[in-house]
Amino acid sequence: MIKKTKFHAAILIIGNEILSGRTQDTNTSTLAIWLNSLGVKVAEVRVIPDIEQTIIETVNLLRTTYDYLFTTGGIGPTHDDITAQSISKAFGLKYEINQEAFKILEAYYQPGEFNEGRQKMTRMPEKANLILNPTSGAPGFNVENVFCLPGVPSILKSMIGGLKNKIVGGEPVLSQTISLRTVESEIATPLTKVQDDNQDVEIGSYPFFQAGKLGVSIVMRSENQLKIDICNSQILKFVNEKKIEIVDR
Repeated sequence: MIKKTKFHAAILIIGNEILSGRTQDTNTSTLAIWLNSLGVKVAEVRVIPDIEQTIIETVNLLRTTYDYLFTTGGIGPTHDDITAQSISKAFGLKYEINQEAFKILEAYYQPGEFNEGRQKMTRMPEKANLILNPTSGAPGFNVENVFCLPGVPSILKSMIGGLKNKIVGGEPVLSQTISLRTVESEIATPLTKVQDDNQDVEIGSYPFFQAGKLGVSIVMRSENQLKIDICNSQILKFVNEKKIEIVDR
């Protein structure tokens, strides 16, 4: 049996507040960096509204397309937090109170504070595995390859460390960046040649504006540091030939 070496994930951001622009998404970056360190490449990111049928259809598509699916948002105490209920329907599972989650939150809140809204956060698909929350008590959960996390960035960040042993990945995705005082059109042709000669390295160019001047950051990504080093040398060669300034960012 051939051992799998490539693992891919999708991230599903759930919430009307993201689509309206009222809230800025930072969870994608947090999850992608963390997953890269575990050897899992994020292949797709979607943002969808708090609509049950949309959640069900999107979850069922992405969980069967990728090795892992991470959802953020919609597992809080309010009426529009419908992610857990929708995930239950996507898997055809009963939506019920998780007794372990109930005990955690019952102990977390002061007597009289564990109201109906907060009790809603203990409802999830039957037999779901809890993702413990060291920040605000309310756990996330996972069913098979779907991991459901809260939308609050600081809380999500505190929870993902506990998932490390549940994620199987390949070699960590390494990256290296060269920032130049130039424009993309100036380096497009030689950079294309470097990419063509190094198919195993993903090379991206990203314009930036710093100190009143334009620049371009070239980012090289691969599981193999030696291949990144080869690319780096080839890029520096044409950078020096063109007398392009290298800058710190």
